[in-house]
Amino acid sequence: MSKLVVFGATGFAGGRITEEALRRGHSVTGVARKAEGLPSEVEARSGSMHDAEFVASVAKGADVLVVATPGRADDEGRRLVDALPTLVEAARANGARLSFVGGAGSLRVSEDGPRLIDTPEFPEEYKPEAGSHVLVLEALRELPDDVDWFYVSPAAEFGAWIPGERTGKFRLGGDVLISDADGRSHISGADLAIAFLDEIEEPKHSRARFTLAY
Repeated sequence: MSKLVVFGATGFAGGRITEEALRRGHSVTGVARKAEGLPSEVEARSGSMHDAEFVASVAKGADVLVVATPGRADDEGRRLVDALPTLVEAARANGARLSFVGGAGSLRVSEDGPRLIDTPEFPEEYKPEAGSHVLVLEALRELPDDVDWFYVSPAAEFGAWIPGERTGKFRLGGDVLISDADGRSHISGADLAIAFLDEIEEPKHSRARFTLAY
């Protein structure tokens, strides 16, 4: 079994990934600014991924670093992409794989179409968060080959406001948004966690982004 360090373990995506990892028998260190209320099997650590010493400490011996935090700037103006050098250093030091829960904004609406974030229908109020995640994906793609990573873009409808159910049935894709016959793109938190742990246990997307939806 693997040792996972989940940054954002108290959040919607991070919480579901933590639950799925425990279900499969993995060891989990859950990290959050206030790591309270996590399952008793989780080693809870409170701190910031912008703190290099703290990250080095929690990442020691890790097989996979899971980043499931907002991309937008925090109260001190620090964005997720600003923590990437520290996360990369920790991954290198432990021979760990980096993994991210991103957003749907960077997905293309069709093979030759625009990114979702660039369409007129994309809500203006969501652009800062989506744009921050775009920067993370772009930075990952520029990393040297010695850093292994994967980045998961959920369907367009994903989050605590639409938690959904665990079904174990979904479709995987690459850089194009997946929609159903009715034009809806959605995925539950539990099913995203299944796909995430599947990739950890049987890597198929080395240094790549993938998406999933029903």
